[in-house]
Amino acid sequence: MNTEMKRSVCPFDCPDACGLLVEVIDGKAVKVKGDPEHPFTKGTLCPKMNHYERTVHSPQRLKQPLLRIGEKGAGNFKPISWAEGIQYIVDRWKGIISNYGAEAILPYSYAGTMGVVQRNCGEAFFHKLGASRLARTICSSAKGYGWSSVMGNTLAPHPDEVKKSDFILLWGTNALATNIHLLQNVKEAKKRGAVVWLIDTYENPTAQIVDKVVLVKPGRDGALALGLMHILVREGWIDLPFVTKHVQGFEQLQSQILPDYTPDKVSQITGIDVKLLEELALHYAKAKGPFITLGSGLCRYGNGAMTVRAITCLPALVGAWGKPGGGLLASISTGPAFVTSKVTREDFLSEQPRIVNMNQLGQALTELSEPPIMSMYVFHSNPAVVAPDQTKIIKGLSRENLFTVVHERFMTDTARYADIILPATSSLEHSDIYRAYGHYGIQRATGIIPPVGEAKSNWEVFQLLAQAMGYKESFFAQSADDLINQLLDPPTPWLEGVDFVNLQAGRPVELSLPQDYKTTYLTPSGKIEIYSSVEAEPLPRYFDPYEDDAPFYLMSAPSLYSLNSSFNERPDLLQKKEEAYLQMNPKDAEDKKLQDGQKVIAYNDRGEVVFILKLAPTVPQGVLVTEGLFSKEKMQGAYSVNALTSQRLTDRAEGSTLYDVKVDVRLYS
Repeated sequence: MNTEMKRSVCPFDCPDACGLLVEVIDGKAVKVKGDPEHPFTKGTLCPKMNHYERTVHSPQRLKQPLLRIGEKGAGNFKPISWAEGIQYIVDRWKGIISNYGAEAILPYSYAGTMGVVQRNCGEAFFHKLGASRLARTICSSAKGYGWSSVMGNTLAPHPDEVKKSDFILLWGTNALATNIHLLQNVKEAKKRGAVVWLIDTYENPTAQIVDKVVLVKPGRDGALALGLMHILVREGWIDLPFVTKHVQGFEQLQSQILPDYTPDKVSQITGIDVKLLEELALHYAKAKGPFITLGSGLCRYGNGAMTVRAITCLPALVGAWGKPGGGLLASISTGPAFVTSKVTREDFLSEQPRIVNMNQLGQALTELSEPPIMSMYVFHSNPAVVAPDQTKIIKGLSRENLFTVVHERFMTDTARYADIILPATSSLEHSDIYRAYGHYGIQRATGIIPPVGEAKSNWEVFQLLAQAMGYKESFFAQSADDLINQLLDPPTPWLEGVDFVNLQAGRPVELSLPQDYKTTYLTPSGKIEIYSSVEAEPLPRYFDPYEDDAPFYLMSAPSLYSLNSSFNERPDLLQKKEEAYLQMNPKDAEDKKLQDGQKVIAYNDRGEVVFILKLAPTVPQGVLVTEGLFSKEKMQGAYSVNALTSQRLTDRAEGSTLYDVKVDVRLYS
């Protein structure tokens, strides 16, 4: 028996890209634990990854290519060889290109793997093919836009900065589910005397570790930020030396915008009592190092980018950037560490194909013409569950004339509608390099076990497709490790200070930060730009999110035991998730004559979804909460929560509006 301990990285869509130690016996992963040498995650893993070996070696893994033999959606397939599968795909694609043009083919992927190579390598193939391009904006593009409209390319604070803070705002985040390592830093600051407040639409599970919870009406966070700034100005709690030196547009904000956001008016908009607004402003203003950590849910409204823009202005007014422990952490961008175009190869584009927004997939599959979408290639994503307006997506996937290929590890809801399914590797079975968006670490990983069954990585499949299409570019002959080596050599300026010996050995390393990075503002003016001349609206303001004609706001929140639709293959985690619950305030349930444990239907003009009602005093009146995404087979009815969400986009950056949803509820019958 040959036992080895090998390093790897968590590949899932989480800020932390945790370091893993994997015990391998005779080519099989038998135990996964956190790497204590990782500079940020320090050996701690979330409940989902603690037994990652159960995912890797799940009996539900797809192990060979499959060809559909029954109706779409029924899940009936027969095994075929890889050679048969690749030739079938290429023959169908050549016919589609001949009849409709290459834009009739649409790739669809997102963040099932966060590795730089395996996540992005499909771009080069589809650029060469001339396929439609996908705008991948489902998660937090509006959040990034809001931050950059004020801060430009300024580096985000190192997550260790929060340890020095004495007042921490967890704003729109359930850190217990989505950011456990930053939460460890928050807890450490709390032990040192920091006060921690949570701002959210309901008392999410993170509320148990904070000092106070502020409940804001969904989509009204921007008004809250402007109301706080109004109080700061009114009370003279502005750090004028900092503002004078480092801020552009404070005078315009003060004179043109803030007078409209009095505490009384903001209280009416947000539902927050005036006294609580005043108390929050006082704590924030008087803190020696106030720190805001900003979640992504609040950007998923029609006003999402403007909301983030308004909140991002707050630290500037009190000079938080110049104080130890002060600042705002929305997301950490380490993209400039790698020249990703070496993988995506935009130079392979002979023309500029149309762009399809991934949030509007249902519309694209059912309404788009000139040409229509005649084929879709799905990899490391599950749009039948995770994308908005599920009813319309299922309608599109059910089209008999839509040729769908799905490259997957499991029989997902999307895979059930495929014509061809190709088995995919897990992260332990292929090489990649990872960067985080919650810290400044990077780490290289190799395949540490053989592929399960006949599984192949994203890159291996695109190599096979390129060969079958007759592409002669030497790029497609390289291995994943060759591509990683190109990303590292020659190193970008940001990589030059990295410990390359440890990086090449698969150990986690950190990118270095300039000593004065918190007060170096990479904007056109060199200052924090509250006023931005390049924006259609030069100053931040508040406007309402979308308003559907229904009585309840629906929050589709993250679960502790799944990540989007990932980990639904794990019986141990599904047991902890229990059921698809709809949490409702007891007073609302009383008004609706509903009782705990009943089957209910949440509905709007897009669809109907069956839930189990759970009475929850932690949810305010007028708000409903469901946590986690479930596959169709685990739902009480035909659809899951995204049958209720909309294909509408955010005000900027074409992001999703997954939280900008209203529904009504009735008893299931």
